[in-house]
Amino acid sequence: MSGVQRSVGAYGPPRRLPHFVLRRMLDAVSPGTMPDEPVAALERRVAELLGKPRALFFPTGTMAQQVALRIHAERTGRHAFTAHPANHLDLWEQRGYAVVHGLRYQPAGEQYRLLTRADLDEVKEPVGALLIELPQREIGGFLPTWEELSAQVAWARDQGAAVHLDGARIWESQPFYDRPHAEIAGLFDTVYVSLYKGLEGVRGAVLAGDEATIEYADVWRRRLGGAIPDAWPLALAAMVGLDEVLPRMAAFRDHAVAIAVALTERGVVQVLPDPPHTPMCHVLLPVPPAAAEAAGHMLTDEMGVVLFRRVGAESWPDRCRVEFTVGEHTMGFSPDEVVALFVDVVRRAS
Repeated sequence: MSGVQRSVGAYGPPRRLPHFVLRRMLDAVSPGTMPDEPVAALERRVAELLGKPRALFFPTGTMAQQVALRIHAERTGRHAFTAHPANHLDLWEQRGYAVVHGLRYQPAGEQYRLLTRADLDEVKEPVGALLIELPQREIGGFLPTWEELSAQVAWARDQGAAVHLDGARIWESQPFYDRPHAEIAGLFDTVYVSLYKGLEGVRGAVLAGDEATIEYADVWRRRLGGAIPDAWPLALAAMVGLDEVLPRMAAFRDHAVAIAVALTERGVVQVLPDPPHTPMCHVLLPVPPAAAEAAGHMLTDEMGVVLFRRVGAESWPDRCRVEFTVGEHTMGFSPDEVVALFVDVVRRAS
């Protein structure tokens, strides 16, 4: 197996932090300094970037989002929330919203397409919150138009419900809307952002909102064991991402579009959406899932290249889909080189 792996279309390993960041880490724990200052600085920076009065660090997005939904439920007196059927909380968190917080989930819309305002009109149970994910990762990274997004938010306001943004990839979504982060976040009462995914940090999340909401979120963070004392390295890594990676999101999106064009022209695979709305998309392969996974492992073993990490099944047994994400790690690969890698995977899996 190759000693060094190069990640092409999947989030790579944690960033190798520059020397000046390591220096700042050491300074943060020197005598006379406060180890939690980098966390406070990060919270202030994210709050300002999103146009919110206050923000709070959480060790995981899972904790941050469940806390936000619980607070909205308590304030409205409604313990149900609504969201797209492929939302992260329901699919990947073992329904912690119900087990830990006693919340109910009311699906809206269909699993394989974007949520619409018309779908929300079919939700009859009064809900405490509308959860919106930008982009909708599980269906390929689709984004609603600004007008459609605003209409969905208006629906929640009409219902007396709060609106929460699963903004793990808000950084990647911003070029699509071509609006400031604060204008996008301004539609929502609370916003969760990831500190590692698009920013290529180590781990962690931030929840932003009004003063009262974040103050109460701090209470729940302590109750759930999230007030960790050693979060400063995670905050510093995130600030490196804000400095170095965030300004490149439009370039990442443009490279994803160029790769999608090259893949479509070759005709071996399909891209969804085409063109991509963000630096991520799904690539549909004409091979069974197990075969694609095995071919991906062979590619890594022989060439040291990680083209994708997760293989999803399709309704046809001889088809599958993989998530492809353009980031700093992908910019060194031309569209033609990426096409050649996918062609190689399909050949190996056929």
